[in-house]
Amino acid sequence: MTDNRNTILAVILSGLVLIAWQYFYNVPQMEKQRVEAQKQAELQKPTQPATPGTTPGAATPGGTTPQPSTTPAAGTPAAPSSGAVMSREAAIAATPRIKIESPKVSGSISLKGARIDDVALTQYRETVDPKSPAIVLFSPSQTASPYYAEFGWVPAAGSQIRLPDQNTVWTQEGSNPLTPSSPVVLKYDNGEGLTFKRTIAIDDRYLFTVKDEVSNIGNTPATLYPYALISRHGAPHVSGYYILHEGLIGYLGDKGLQEYGYSKIDEAKQVEFNVTDGWLGITDKYWASALLPDTTAKLKARFSSNLVGKTRTYQTDYLQEPQTIPIGGTGSSNARLFAGAKEAGVVGINFPLVGLGGYNKQLGLNHFDLLIDWGWFYFITKPMFLALDWFFHLFGNFGIAILMVTLLVKLIFFPLANKSYASMAKMKSVQPQLAALKERYPDDKVKQQQEMMEIYKKEKINPVAGCLPVLLQIPVFFALYKVLFVTIEMRHAPFYGWIKDLSAPDPTTIFNLFGLIPFDPVAVFGPAVGAYLMLGIWPIVMGITMWVQMKLNPAPPDPTQKMIFDWMPLIFTFMLASFPAGLVIYWAWNNLLSVIQQSYIMRKNGVKVELLDNLKATFAKKPAEAKAESKT
Repeated sequence: MTDNRNTILAVILSGLVLIAWQYFYNVPQMEKQRVEAQKQAELQKPTQPATPGTTPGAATPGGTTPQPSTTPAAGTPAAPSSGAVMSREAAIAATPRIKIESPKVSGSISLKGARIDDVALTQYRETVDPKSPAIVLFSPSQTASPYYAEFGWVPAAGSQIRLPDQNTVWTQEGSNPLTPSSPVVLKYDNGEGLTFKRTIAIDDRYLFTVKDEVSNIGNTPATLYPYALISRHGAPHVSGYYILHEGLIGYLGDKGLQEYGYSKIDEAKQVEFNVTDGWLGITDKYWASALLPDTTAKLKARFSSNLVGKTRTYQTDYLQEPQTIPIGGTGSSNARLFAGAKEAGVVGINFPLVGLGGYNKQLGLNHFDLLIDWGWFYFITKPMFLALDWFFHLFGNFGIAILMVTLLVKLIFFPLANKSYASMAKMKSVQPQLAALKERYPDDKVKQQQEMMEIYKKEKINPVAGCLPVLLQIPVFFALYKVLFVTIEMRHAPFYGWIKDLSAPDPTTIFNLFGLIPFDPVAVFGPAVGAYLMLGIWPIVMGITMWVQMKLNPAPPDPTQKMIFDWMPLIFTFMLASFPAGLVIYWAWNNLLSVIQQSYIMRKNGVKVELLDNLKATFAKKPAEAKAESKT
């Protein structure tokens, strides 16, 4: 009766774990994926003109007419524009532009406002299909999701100097496109003695360099404040995982890393920092834009969220110290913009002895590597990525890299695992003595425990040593999960066969015979039920290897513990089915290596490996069942 009660309890607990996992993790994430897919599909449709004034127009420093006080403020969004929402193609075609042609970036710069507002990342696609559209980072105002960078000057308080703004049409010198070998030069004359010249360059990756110059041939000196901003209109879709930051970010001098998610900055409205040696921007999971001023520049940096009409506008901006341009004199300001993919080799990695320089080292930036969210356990996550990246360049496949890193981790932790498995082998050898204790003291559990501990002490057995291999996996598992989740290098990285993206779940499911039957459980039963049926090949392989590994170990003496351990492989199979395929492959491979390692250590300690016997016993009929059948 007690065994039956324990069995029922174990089944109920297992079911509760699965239900909780499904409710709090799997269903919400599948719903987010569905919403994102629907959003992408809507973006592909031609947009209908909206009611005038529904979409905010350009954001300018200080509002439609910048009016800084004694402490100038840049970046306040402008009032809503009267233009209708356009498709991205229509908005681009509506203004004169300079084409951008570089190995990793395509797009254009608008001569109206001299904004960098059309950027696509040509080496990255929306899906694993190489013919799918390129990732769009920046889009002009008047589109559904404006996102752009802007640079310029703000006048002193009370000044009536006419400065270029979002409506100013600049003139290009020459007609060449912007390429890594050919910068573009823009000019604007305010008709009041000030001539503005802007030189924009781009490297072969994702860095724009902007140099602004002002010449004064007027009658009075001009005091101007250089500024730069990145503005994003509308709340963007985010992954929604607590281990990943998406939103406003910056490393601001002695203020350190500052991260404001969209909801957090909505509450704060605005935060300001007076710093030197800082950078700031907006980050997504894989893409980002960031302002990279000179490391010696004194900045008044700001994060802000403003409600313009019915649309939220998020902005990062900075204002530098004023420059007074004398009559007959000139002034200049340098700015840089990162707009691209968060590639570790491009952004940079700070790690002792090893690492990738990237812009962080090249430009002498302040922890620009933190644009990638390495997490609190960066001291594990970064080495994990570096190892995976090294093996990838050696073998050309991140799946093979995962297998090799798993093997490397096994070798590193071999001494600890060796002690653990040796203790487990000794525990298996004393099983007959433990069985005898149950017969000697059948009704005295306390006496059983006392005698059991004496046996462990005499044989120098640590009863919790068997947990050590699992505990060792936890930080490695988390680090690999983090790398698979946040690094763009793992995005759309294929393995072999049906795994086209190691950062996405195994797309197959046993309930449609792994794709042989045109049946989608989620579409038929909905996320709440169908998600349980998305059980791919690799999760099943992982569950089998976990089950086999457990059959190497002696069964726990407590029936409830035994039942929980018996159910654990099945629970983990369903739980990990929605995890990235790369993580499931790691776990399955790790289980297989553990079986080999443990079998070797058991033989070394003179303990018989009873794996096959245990497997046969699992499927053999119990004595009670055999007796019942003999009676019939």
